[in-house]
Amino acid sequence: MYKSGLNIANRMDRLPISSVHKKIIIALAVAYFFEFADLNTFSYAAPALVKQWHLPLNTIAIINSSAFFGMFIGATAGGWLGDKAGRKKSLIISLVLLSLFSALNALSWDIWSLAIFRFVTGMASSSLLVNANTYIIEFFPKAVRGKYQGLAVAIGITGIPITGYVSTWLIPMTDYGWRLVFVWGALGIFALFGIVKLFELPRWYEMKGQVSKAKETLEQIEKIVAGEKGPLAKPEPEVMIAPVTTGRMSDIFKGIYLKRTIILICVWILQTIAFYGFGSWVPTLLVKQGIGISHSLLYSTLITLGAPLGSLTGAMISDRFERKTNIIVSCFFIAIAVFLFGATLNPVMIVVFGFLINYIERTFSSNLYTYTSELYGTEVRSFGQGLTYGIGRASNIIGPFIISFIYTGYGYLNVFLLISIVWAATAVAIFFGPRTSKRSLEEINGTQSLNTYSASSNL
Repeated sequence: MYKSGLNIANRMDRLPISSVHKKIIIALAVAYFFEFADLNTFSYAAPALVKQWHLPLNTIAIINSSAFFGMFIGATAGGWLGDKAGRKKSLIISLVLLSLFSALNALSWDIWSLAIFRFVTGMASSSLLVNANTYIIEFFPKAVRGKYQGLAVAIGITGIPITGYVSTWLIPMTDYGWRLVFVWGALGIFALFGIVKLFELPRWYEMKGQVSKAKETLEQIEKIVAGEKGPLAKPEPEVMIAPVTTGRMSDIFKGIYLKRTIILICVWILQTIAFYGFGSWVPTLLVKQGIGISHSLLYSTLITLGAPLGSLTGAMISDRFERKTNIIVSCFFIAIAVFLFGATLNPVMIVVFGFLINYIERTFSSNLYTYTSELYGTEVRSFGQGLTYGIGRASNIIGPFIISFIYTGYGYLNVFLLISIVWAATAVAIFFGPRTSKRSLEEINGTQSLNTYSASSNL
């Protein structure tokens, strides 16, 4: 089955950045803000829960694991929904569920109720992330899609340090301060005002055979952009692409996608264990090393200030250099910084090395989000991204137990030595992936034929 002749890829790729693109970034950045905030709300609340509910580390691990299992289910199901029902509809459903269950986290009455609510919150957050990534990749021009993916993440990821600051204020305030942290996370519902105004993606309409809707939506977008920027450049002639998938879920394990799926599963498993082994456990481990809760939360908040700066760096280099090279280099620098972090309990060094870890990791992840989305065709893009990302998140069901086991049996430093080794292994895995920078999504994921269409005169 060939493309419809609308030449969507080249028509979208030749659009200058306009208010349409900016509104997308703002709407999704707000959604990212609360999605990233939710990834850290429990880590900030955990030290207070340990003290108030007299919990052992293994119980904290159970709650963490329930959230990560939810992320696996949510990323996979959300990716499937994005391919079947549309990117926009999936974003709306995910955001509503994320906000609702974040609020329910605050009403938890025991360990098991909290674990269940964290499970569903994890489902919603990962579904939201997968479909937001897909939306940006399919809408923005090939020459800058990495940049704007990184920019949206950079804005959104301020949710981590801001949530850290809010937590340091709310948690000591009262015995139920940890509950208020989850109420804060529920405020993401306000991103809905921006998301409902987004266009459904022309590529998705075309893939579903809804050619008239694809044409209508594309012409609406072009009209808005032309009204702001003047007459649009003539798009390059369409090169016909034979899709390498029929759109079945099993297709990501066939043909060119098989190797890519294996690589991405390895990368996301390793990245998840390494990243959350650090981020989710730092406040608790510092307390266990004799640092007070208030100081631990302060250090953790200062550390996360590196995250938005790292995403901005990732945005700047994403399209300038080959994306997989950016990812590999970042992994090795993170490995070094993690080991140095574990080698000291000096407050200044904790903040410095922790800042560097968050800075470089977000340079890494902003490139990895783009790279993962690029490696699949429109027919399975959300599902392929969701499954590989979700399997990575599912790996952290055992991740907290690994960290707890290493800390209990081998000590503080060896936790960070393990995390460093995992980051190095991540670099090795990504080395075998294809290059993607400045290539159209169709070029990366299709087989070109010799047939072309000329650009229509009304474009």
